[in-house]
Amino acid sequence: MTHPHTRTYWLEHAWLDTHVEPGVAVEVADGRITAVRTDVPTPPPGAEILRGLTLPGLANAHSHAFHRALRGTVQVGSGTFWTWREVMYSVADRLTPETYHALARAVYAEMALAGVTSVGEFHYVHHAPGGARYADPNAMGEALIAAAADAGIRITLLDTAYLSSGFGQPPTAHQLRFSDGTAEAWAERCSVLKERDHARIGAAIHSVRAVPADQLETVARWAEERRAPLHVHLSEQTAENEACREAHGCTPTQLLALHGVLGPRTTGVHNTHLTAEDVSLIGGSGTGTCMCPTTERDLADGIGPAVALQNEGSPLCLGSDSHAVIDLLEEARAMELDERLRTRTRGHWTAAALLRAASADGHAALGWQEAGAIEEGGLADLTTVALDSVRTAGPLPRLGAETAVFAASAADVRHTVVGGRHVVRDGAHTLVPDVPQALAQAVDALRG
Repeated sequence: MTHPHTRTYWLEHAWLDTHVEPGVAVEVADGRITAVRTDVPTPPPGAEILRGLTLPGLANAHSHAFHRALRGTVQVGSGTFWTWREVMYSVADRLTPETYHALARAVYAEMALAGVTSVGEFHYVHHAPGGARYADPNAMGEALIAAAADAGIRITLLDTAYLSSGFGQPPTAHQLRFSDGTAEAWAERCSVLKERDHARIGAAIHSVRAVPADQLETVARWAEERRAPLHVHLSEQTAENEACREAHGCTPTQLLALHGVLGPRTTGVHNTHLTAEDVSLIGGSGTGTCMCPTTERDLADGIGPAVALQNEGSPLCLGSDSHAVIDLLEEARAMELDERLRTRTRGHWTAAALLRAASADGHAALGWQEAGAIEEGGLADLTTVALDSVRTAGPLPRLGAETAVFAASAADVRHTVVGGRHVVRDGAHTLVPDVPQALAQAVDALRG
């Protein structure tokens, strides 16, 4: 990721972690913020002007880029998570490194348009259909890393171990391209991946059903040795919980705890169907929780105990997962509103807390601890939301955080700056000329 040497941005209104500050000058050098000056009522000479409310860049902590090809298609008829999964497999079967790069570039450009500056890509489509290895065994992961660079955003490639179809069951025909055979072979392959200026490498356990219990520690150890993020789909479905109890006599959370998977660099994705002991194990170990509300409701998964998890010590972040929509403001709003529906009470999180989940805590879960705040020394990643659209016009600017979370949408993102570079300017992507066309062409290439 190239950085302009020095630059000044003038923020009409800035969210400075606790409040909206009018007239803020942010000086940037080599991709980082070198100074933040408040009480600057007019733009300094030569400054780039960001009108609206500027937030720290948003972090999409859980993505499956190829699921974007399912949008609309999987809304025909009814069904369950498991019938949805069959449609997903049919798309996965048609991916190549070339088609995946084209799709991911367009999807990550869509994310940039939505104000996302970092994505956590939970990546498990490693090999060719049938499990044959590409000449470069990491060709698919490299395609994703290149796609993020082309779209101008940061990526944490969460290289995923996916070894079985269920407890004690070999991979299905669809899943052969996900599997390295053993956790040791998975570790050997992903150890070759190299970090770049815009890319970090983490690990993932697809789920307790997809990684045998006696191989969980291998994945956890790989992440521990590298001090890398470790993510895992956890208790998304009650059927998985029941199968785990039948196979191991405990819940998935208990199984992960037993094998050393939980901890402050680990994030459980969904954490939906948990016992009180599960909540205590996750929170007490400092394990994070990534809520993906638009996907969880799209798949009729249920509403996870986010409030209880946070109260026990689990930091919350957000992801768009299957990309039914890509809108981190909607994910933040949905976490609060879903909890209101469940409890019939309001105000579980402030707008500030929801913005933190969508930015700083998401970046931390992805290993970008230096992102997520507009402060000296941090990465110069910024997202500006219009305060004069049909959705956001009217409220006082000092209520900009509440307006952004509870009224704005991805369509209101006016600017996205990553490492001091203007990736989205006035609502247009500066690197991918026609994002809708790029999406349409990439999805069409995957149609059966």
